[in-house]
Amino acid sequence: MLQAGCSLRPETTMVAVGDSKVNLLGLERAGLEAFAVELGGKAFRARQLMGWMYKRGVGRFDDMSDLAKSFRALLAERAEIRVPAIVSAQQSADGTRKWLLRADASQAFEMVFIPEPGRGTLCISSQVGCAMDCSFCATAQQGFNRNLTTAEIVGQVFLAHRELGACPGEVQRTGERIVTNVVLMGMGEPLANFRNVVPAIRILLDDLGFDISRRRVTLSTSGLVPQIYRLAEEVNCALAVSLHAPDDALRSELVPINRRHPIAELLEACWHYIDEQNGRSVTFEYVMLEGVNDSPQQARALAALLRGHPAKLNLIPFNPFPGTHYRRSPPAAIERFRDELLRRGLVATIRRTRGDDIDAACGQLAGRVQDRTRVRLGSRLSAVAAAGA
Repeated sequence: MLQAGCSLRPETTMVAVGDSKVNLLGLERAGLEAFAVELGGKAFRARQLMGWMYKRGVGRFDDMSDLAKSFRALLAERAEIRVPAIVSAQQSADGTRKWLLRADASQAFEMVFIPEPGRGTLCISSQVGCAMDCSFCATAQQGFNRNLTTAEIVGQVFLAHRELGACPGEVQRTGERIVTNVVLMGMGEPLANFRNVVPAIRILLDDLGFDISRRRVTLSTSGLVPQIYRLAEEVNCALAVSLHAPDDALRSELVPINRRHPIAELLEACWHYIDEQNGRSVTFEYVMLEGVNDSPQQARALAALLRGHPAKLNLIPFNPFPGTHYRRSPPAAIERFRDELLRRGLVATIRRTRGDDIDAACGQLAGRVQDRTRVRLGSRLSAVAAAGA
């Protein structure tokens, strides 16, 4: 049930699409203030707009009753509040929901919501496809088409609230948000789309925006080291890193960006990020692949690598997809691996697989990527790193 005063309705989250119109979901507070002034209004109109969009979920300017009619008319001419269109929606037996969202006539990307007691995690995408070429990830097998815009990234969060029957930025009558956490762990490498991802994160964190705690907005990266340093200067959010191996030889096979930025260089950037942002820890993601990276010896090597640093391990059972040659480590092997880490003083948890019956589990998002540019990191690493500039 919607909270009293919430105006979020499917028919009110879009206005007419026009190529010349500015999608307000893509503007940070300062940009929105500048746009309001450009239209002849006062800068404070931006605060009112953000209240309507992010606190009440309103997407029709005519419904913004405390704005002057003349200003609303100008907004309708020059601006829009447009979210990605839904191509299809699925719901898992465990309650996980997945949406296929349209990027354009031929491209689509995916978004997933994972409900848990007292917690609701929204997993959003930053690109159509991915160029990182990680060998165990379904998204990487789709190739890469383009970056999502800031409005398309923020629009996923706006859209999810609409679909879940919640007002963005408002607490429900139970005292809990429906979407409590947002993770950039969907399709794409967020730091390869730096210029659009960082403004989107700022909107998620802004108290006039979605007003989500910095510890509840997580950016996951495969390890673009220069962009991690830049991120430390630009925004404060939780950081997750796809590690997946305790040594460079294996990690370069699983995560090709390691050939450019090996583990020692990556970890140095991670500790710098935590120091600069006064963070608690970096979460290292480690997909469990049978006979590849799941031995007790590898657990001990991983512990030696991270012990004494602000790190925690998230062990992820591999989620298969068509054409993969990898197999999920047996539960006993995953538990043995975790126990080796715990005995050596590391914080380590096993992620519970959710949504695998609708291919919504970690590593399974594939979307629909056509006209794709297949980027193999072994030969085009510099081009990929430059994409995030």
